[in-house]
Amino acid sequence: MKYTAFAAAAALFAGTIAADAKELRLSHQWSEGDVRHKVAQMVADDVAAAGVDLEIKIFPSQSLFKAREQYKPLSRGQVDMIVFPLSYAGGLRNAYNLTLMPGLVKNHDHAARMNDSEFMGEIEKIMAEDDVMVLVHGYLAGGFAGKDSCITGPEDVQGMQTRAAGKAFEQMLAGAGASIASMSSAEIYNAMQTGVLDAANTSSSSFVSYRIYEQAKCFTPVGDYALWFMYQPLMMNKSVYDDLTDEQRAALDAAAEKAQAFYLEEAKREDGEARDTFEKNGVEISEMTEEQFKAWQAIAQETSYKAFKEGSEQDQKLLDLALSVE
Repeated sequence: MKYTAFAAAAALFAGTIAADAKELRLSHQWSEGDVRHKVAQMVADDVAAAGVDLEIKIFPSQSLFKAREQYKPLSRGQVDMIVFPLSYAGGLRNAYNLTLMPGLVKNHDHAARMNDSEFMGEIEKIMAEDDVMVLVHGYLAGGFAGKDSCITGPEDVQGMQTRAAGKAFEQMLAGAGASIASMSSAEIYNAMQTGVLDAANTSSSSFVSYRIYEQAKCFTPVGDYALWFMYQPLMMNKSVYDDLTDEQRAALDAAAEKAQAFYLEEAKREDGEARDTFEKNGVEISEMTEEQFKAWQAIAQETSYKAFKEGSEQDQKLLDLALSVE
């Protein structure tokens, strides 16, 4: 009788544990070698190691949803987590366009301060309206490559056929006198090779992976100053997070904190790798100065920022908050 009662209690206890066990699905667009996948995998591995009956199953390479179509499914609870360039959802929330805006972030340490700022707090409030929250903040950066000359100040793109990474950058470059050729990063190499492009702006990792150093004479790397920073966080459905046990949330939070530090260091490493790769391949390196950064910012003020601010008074407030981060 005692044995039977003990067995029943054990079965009940096991059933309680099983009821708390949960599998989360995480979607992203990149390969398993990409830093953004590594961030997701680090969170998944650390949560699994915590032994809190929580598993994160990762679906890379757009295997669950198309790259630009992940925000709505996250908001609706059709997927639990995504690593996602937030500006992709700029058509749904104009405020998100500030996460890919020229001249708002000048370097990685500044980006880290942006993540802890009132500006980011306001962005997260907007996310919360969509039942979305941030687990891991992260920015990746990029620079310029010129086929025949260096691109550091606005005057350098005058009359050039240029590819930019994002609508706001196209607006700014056009304001500086460039002609814009819209294309994916994968098309830059051939466009430079065939004379379609004189210059290109994209991420550090894309410059390396697409071997743009074979077509460029000069490279402007990410240094103390750079124009192109794109916010690409690991986000989660807030209701799903709230439904986890205290232990599961604690494990997830700890894993996210560790992954965020890794993300920042890897972003810096990728920039350094891009610089070294171009240099080793005989490409001239030309750093952007503070004066040149401010000159670009002044053009962005009259082009990209002006177009963004036409959204609403709230958008003006958000832009001012972003620009106030020292």
